[in-house]
Amino acid sequence: MKKLLLLFSTALFVSLSAQSRGKDYSNILKSKNIYEINAFLRDAHPDDPRRSVLKPRVMDMIKDYIKNAPPGDTKVRQMQDWLAMLKRRPSTKISFDEMNAIIKQKQILKYQKELQVGQSAIVYTPSASQNVYAATPTVTNAVIADTEASEFNMLMGENPVEHKNKTVKILNSLFDNDPNAKECIVMIENKSDCNIIVRMEGIGTTKYRLPIPAHSDNAIVIQKGDYLFTSIVCGSQYASQKTIQKPLIVALGSSSKK
Repeated sequence: MKKLLLLFSTALFVSLSAQSRGKDYSNILKSKNIYEINAFLRDAHPDDPRRSVLKPRVMDMIKDYIKNAPPGDTKVRQMQDWLAMLKRRPSTKISFDEMNAIIKQKQILKYQKELQVGQSAIVYTPSASQNVYAATPTVTNAVIADTEASEFNMLMGENPVEHKNKTVKILNSLFDNDPNAKECIVMIENKSDCNIIVRMEGIGTTKYRLPIPAHSDNAIVIQKGDYLFTSIVCGSQYASQKTIQKPLIVALGSSSKK
């Protein structure tokens, strides 16, 4: 009877997990794949009985991977992080607040380094028409592409004093946890193959421009309020209304590279 109940509960968890997550974990107990088992532990119900089998298995697999990894293997750091997390929690799932804290800490380290060296850490290719549009723009769009490219290069070419002032302002905002502050930070990730400018238009004359190179990110401190975010992302128009009352992270575009 106990075996029957266990089989029934396992089947029920499989069904619920597959339906709610859109993934098929029916054969997960046979898996020898670290990433697949890790995904299952993140998705599965806390009471799923397969957890007691798969968590120690994947931890042993991760230990073996780290032990046998060749020098310079870039995956080792991730595996070490996962192993540390699995030792103290059911899975490697990270909450929204934890993710925000991790991103915030990375940004603090990034801008502290920039302040020390006195220049931006962003490595980028200056814009031309091809950096604004995914392909060579048509005659109609050529003027827009050239204008966007020139403006992007101008915005990225800030002098050392401007860069230092901006960096100090961003760091102050990252360290500031005062909910009554009138300003907050906005970070934008550009996942596309093109350099972009994100324009933020608020009430009246409140406007901001933020250049973000391809496959990079950039940040800006702005007044809290309602804004219309617009951009040209590889030739496609982007527009979104946003209310900024707390730090915001926006991801735009997707790479065409495999």
